[in-house]
Amino acid sequence: MSYRKTLKLVCGLAGGSAVLVFAAATADSRGLFGDLRGGEVGRWSRLPVLRAAQPAWTPANHTPSPTGHSWDFNWDKRDPSTLTNGKKKESSTEDPSSEQDNGKPKATRNILLIRHSQYNLSGLSDKERILTPLGREQAELTGSRLAALGIKYDVMIHSSMSRATETANIISKHLEGVGVELVSCDLLREGAPIEPVPPVTHWKPDAVQYHEDGARIEAAFRRYIHRADTKQKEDSYEIIVCHANVIRYFVCRALQFPPEGWLRMGLNNGSITWLTIRPSGRVALRTLGDSGFMPPDKLTRT
Repeated sequence: MSYRKTLKLVCGLAGGSAVLVFAAATADSRGLFGDLRGGEVGRWSRLPVLRAAQPAWTPANHTPSPTGHSWDFNWDKRDPSTLTNGKKKESSTEDPSSEQDNGKPKATRNILLIRHSQYNLSGLSDKERILTPLGREQAELTGSRLAALGIKYDVMIHSSMSRATETANIISKHLEGVGVELVSCDLLREGAPIEPVPPVTHWKPDAVQYHEDGARIEAAFRRYIHRADTKQKEDSYEIIVCHANVIRYFVCRALQFPPEGWLRMGLNNGSITWLTIRPSGRVALRTLGDSGFMPPDKLTRT
């Protein structure tokens, strides 16, 4: 069939069926419409609609190429293969493999990051920005969910801001049988971790706030997000109740994603984000902002 007749057939059927367009493009790429003359590009591939219909890969090259850097296993500066007790090995008489094995972490850390519940946005000070009645309901639901998981939690650390402290106190009542210790931390207070990319117009902290909050939130990340200590023998489950900006920044840093992308994610109030840190330094995100345990009419993101 000639090129002209084939083109009329494709364009004349139902306004140009996408299936026929794709089939024609595939046939042309396999040389079924004739060999190329003089090295020129196939007639079909010159048509924009057909170029758009063709897949971006070929059977010989269908695997996407990595676009980022390789995984840094020493991201938390606790890789036992680089240091032993904070010092380089000096003795050559001891068995290095035995020494290194004894200094390896063996436990997995599970960190459950909880965003505080809905709070009073009209409060002028932190003391006035307490949970709303709906926010207290959300905290009860989150506490019930954590209790239903049947996990023995080791500690609950919370931001010292009122809304996070109140959320943590309500959750802790559901875990009384576990005996979870509550610890308050100023480093976990809400703030502006790093200027987001792409930028937004509705929220523009000044450079000083980014400079101060960013250093504090990064310090919180380094304190709480890392592999287990070599002395830890059993897997741990730790709860951190804090804020959306802090959690989103933690997730980006832990997964070695660009930290400036933190604002591309959204988290509901009372949601659960679960990070797992293996002894090797591998990090996995088990859940991000899980709030499926709440009824739809209880979901908010303020």
